[in-house]
Amino acid sequence: MKLSERKFGELEGQVVTEFCLENDHGVRVRALDYGGIVTETWVPDAKGDFVNVSLGFATLDEYLAHSPYFGALVGRVAGRIGDARFELDGKTYQLEKNEGENILHGGPDNFSKRMWDAERLETVDEIGVVFSLTSLDGDNGFPGNLDVRVTYTLNNANEWRIKYEAKSDAATVFNPTNHVYFNLTGDVEKLVLDQELQMRSSRFVALDAASIPTGELVDVTGTVFDFREPRALRDGGTSEHPQNVIIKNGYDHAFVLEHEAGEPDARLVDPDSGRVVEMRTDCDSVVVYTGNQLSGKFAIDGVAVPKYAGVTMETQGLPDSMNHEGFGSAVIQKDELFESETIFTFKTL
Repeated sequence: MKLSERKFGELEGQVVTEFCLENDHGVRVRALDYGGIVTETWVPDAKGDFVNVSLGFATLDEYLAHSPYFGALVGRVAGRIGDARFELDGKTYQLEKNEGENILHGGPDNFSKRMWDAERLETVDEIGVVFSLTSLDGDNGFPGNLDVRVTYTLNNANEWRIKYEAKSDAATVFNPTNHVYFNLTGDVEKLVLDQELQMRSSRFVALDAASIPTGELVDVTGTVFDFREPRALRDGGTSEHPQNVIIKNGYDHAFVLEHEAGEPDARLVDPDSGRVVEMRTDCDSVVVYTGNQLSGKFAIDGVAVPKYAGVTMETQGLPDSMNHEGFGSAVIQKDELFESETIFTFKTL
């Protein structure tokens, strides 16, 4: 396996480095110390032909100019928090709004816009990079000085692992994710609508008109939200279900996961190329977003990025959990170690 690095650009006089993790089979994951952004993911199809299956830009300037969160680490809290506020231990915290009256993905200066310290990791079984930063008390309104470590590793089982660790000097909330967009065709002009998703989930989180959770967990039975058997993503784009229509026709919902030992929590397949990505996680949910708000306003390799150009599997605790009963807890107590792991495994049919 090989671990290399190159200069990707400069930000305020600081060099931005792109790390390349490559295993013995030629699978490659490239990531920046700016935002922890995964810029490229190269995997083979059933014939052995390699393409990049994640959406990303070729230059730092493009990442600075556009905010689709391609491949980025987001936090402190992924997703939206209604009214940009929550209560903890009897105190109300007002957060920095960056989407109307709400906060999205941790606020205007979230993890995706930070320079992270980076340390190479090389063992007999895997290669990787350990990204770390300290989010200071009051950062975007969140309490506590929070030390965060996120480790990306790649091994010869074609597993890209993301391990999150964090510890705070005061009680706070923490619910990070990685916002990688997959398109298993490797061609941004080919939409993901014919790719098929299967998930172990019988409930999803209902949203209001501002994409804030209503607090209702909806049974997927008899709807296009039922992925317990493989379903083409196109079903969400053409559905007249109010929950598809409200988010501009498609999916942008958290699905409650029902973990089963030894089995993937989700499986995305491109029937044409035979490429497969399986996802395993210890998180309570995964947000599936089909790029409904991509609109061709920016390009990848000269190609305008259209609606449905990619699909995410953002593993996390249920969104806005601090404001809803029965959604679990994003709270970590003082000096408590937060740990979570998500694994994406690349296969072929």
